[in-house]
Amino acid sequence: MRYFILAGEASGDLHGAALVRELLARDPHAECVGWGGDLMAQAGARVLKHYRELAFMGFAEVVKNLPAILRNFRLCREQIADFRPDALILIDYPGFNLRMARWAKLAGHRVFYYISPQIWAWHRSRVHQVKRYVDRMFVILPFEQEFYSRYGVEVDFVGHPLLDVVAAHQPAADFHARNGLDPQRPIVALLPGSRRQEVERILPAMAAVAGRFPSHQFVIAGAPAQPAALYRRVLSGGYPGLPLVQGQTYDLLAHAQAALVGSGTATLETALFDVPEVVCYRGSSLSYAIARRLVDVPFISLVNLVVGKELVKELIQDDLNPDQLEQALAPLLQPEGRQRLRDGYAELRRALGSQGAARATAAKIQAYLTL
Repeated sequence: MRYFILAGEASGDLHGAALVRELLARDPHAECVGWGGDLMAQAGARVLKHYRELAFMGFAEVVKNLPAILRNFRLCREQIADFRPDALILIDYPGFNLRMARWAKLAGHRVFYYISPQIWAWHRSRVHQVKRYVDRMFVILPFEQEFYSRYGVEVDFVGHPLLDVVAAHQPAADFHARNGLDPQRPIVALLPGSRRQEVERILPAMAAVAGRFPSHQFVIAGAPAQPAALYRRVLSGGYPGLPLVQGQTYDLLAHAQAALVGSGTATLETALFDVPEVVCYRGSSLSYAIARRLVDVPFISLVNLVVGKELVKELIQDDLNPDQLEQALAPLLQPEGRQRLRDGYAELRRALGSQGAARATAAKIQAYLTL
């Protein structure tokens, strides 16, 4: 079998890599080609374009980079046509992938979608595109199955892939020594996001609160796709110098007492590491104004959405400031606050289902291709 896999972000690369490994384990002669990152390449896929060239955040940024985005559409269509896959597998990244789903389906390709775009949150009309152009959805959040069933979309709930990823991680015993950290001072992890725009808008507020907790060391999780120079530039505007650990997010979380986390998949990763967190979001003024009109969910973090209540504190836009960050973080550094969140995290794990999402998805894709 020949698979063309489209992953446009760091999280898609992570889950795409697990899926590639499972597809190849079931069929060592399979060919996996597509767009992704280093993890997919290490898993055995031939990566034709890296996701770091694709990450545009927010409405204004998309408009600004529209010529590059259109060139990417043309390039991707040409590559799929040349490769002639048995199936196109899309991973999240809806702005690009839903458009590619339409083209691929009309061109006669089988189309599978692993990890649903968050159309249940906004732009719900896109569910009709999914129904028309996607042969099968493989969803990873429990409420997504019910959402799609209301529209007659064929879906399989496969559990959340992060359950496997986090369970498999072995923390580095020399983490503190390798990164010049004080083993006697508890760590607060800073996860501003994987996109440049997120780092620029969210990290300054996170860094500004560090001086208010002198007994703790605040450590930045550097995204693999972003250079260290980006973090140095963002912190050069009067914020305290903070240690940066590049490409070691899971080791950092494994050693952290608490975390400040940009909205997105990282909120769930942090929870699965049992680390109390405050969720942070700040977009451009235009993007946020548009999002307020379009987004129809009570929370921005996956943690709160899955458990259906405000388990973790969310600081959004103007609320993301040092004073409110201090008020939200302080209780998490006390035993009672940490235990309250960890009790909630146990509820979260139960809702996310069992391990083996990539394995189940690979098996189902191969089964559907034989029908």
